[in-house]
Amino acid sequence: MKTKLLAPVLAAALACGLAAAPAGATPDRAEVQQSLDSLVRKEKFPAALAAVQAKGRSTSYTSGTGELGKSTPVPRDGQVRVGSNTKTFVAVVVLQLVGEGKVELDAPIERYLPGLVRGQGIDGRAITVRQLLQHTSGLPNYTAYIGLEKFENVQHVYVQPRELLDRALAHPADFAPGAKWEYSNTNYLLAGLLIERVTGRPVAEQVTERVIDRIGLRDTYWPEVGDQTIDGRHPHGYVLADDVSDRVVDATELDPSWGWAAGAMISTPSDLNRFFSALLGGRLLGAAQLAQMRTTVEAATWPGARYGLGLVSTPLSCGGVYWGHGGDIHGFETRGGVTEDGRGAAVAVTALPGTFDKGNAERAALAVLSTVDTALCTSR
Repeated sequence: MKTKLLAPVLAAALACGLAAAPAGATPDRAEVQQSLDSLVRKEKFPAALAAVQAKGRSTSYTSGTGELGKSTPVPRDGQVRVGSNTKTFVAVVVLQLVGEGKVELDAPIERYLPGLVRGQGIDGRAITVRQLLQHTSGLPNYTAYIGLEKFENVQHVYVQPRELLDRALAHPADFAPGAKWEYSNTNYLLAGLLIERVTGRPVAEQVTERVIDRIGLRDTYWPEVGDQTIDGRHPHGYVLADDVSDRVVDATELDPSWGWAAGAMISTPSDLNRFFSALLGGRLLGAAQLAQMRTTVEAATWPGARYGLGLVSTPLSCGGVYWGHGGDIHGFETRGGVTEDGRGAAVAVTALPGTFDKGNAERAALAVLSTVDTALCTSR
């Protein structure tokens, strides 16, 4: 998820260029490993994990330590919290419901959640499902109002989705629906509630049955209510205790309820590659719905990014683009995606950029993106 903690990083990213892998580079595992090692040595991440798929094969990479202060190996293809990658899973389910004729993209959210979306300058009768999925609704971002600046405010706290929505709707709209693009996790709270209202079932169950189980993702799951752990082999994640001190704490144990349909899920780098490959390959959506998902607008996330319906395209230094999403949550950042010709790369680091060196946050964030670029361009 993108939170208040990352705002300076993302703003700086827009003003900078990515370190480019040379166009036409030949496949070289050493380059990927060197990029991962640099994330640990130069950018101060405790650990970095990656999975790269090309030519029908998947290769896993690791660097760093699985737990600070111990000689704990980083588990290959370990599980991590994947934050806002959750949004793509949720968007897929909404678009499946569109394909089934149960939801209309350009219908107002009022049709499905009558009377719920109301506030100062906020009216669910004027906000469409498409605008929610594409972050053009103008809804205020609830993560700005739940105390994320201090980790202990949320670490062991269970929060109901409706409470999160109420926090957002207590504030005025950021802009009129459709006026521009601006990332707001509130959009995906409503997408999750939409799924539950239309199907009569929990959104976690729908994502599991319609996506995870359908394509056989073995190490991906939506944590059950109250689960603060990571089930499988995993590295520890770390976060600043607050946004004013330099004290770093272990963030591995966390109640992700505050992320819910905007960022609660856990996965592995290779499962993320499998998911985005299945999505782009037409295994989860019909052609019409996938085309809608890939219809993008300019997005102020990182250089060159364009946002579709829960899906982001990013230009490659060697030509073309890759499709993915990315996620940021306490203790972990993930970036990656897949290309039209089937290459895939997912990179995870075990702290948010700047956790161990505040002055390095902007460069570290771009370095993670550059590692994805290197992995995809050297696997051509």
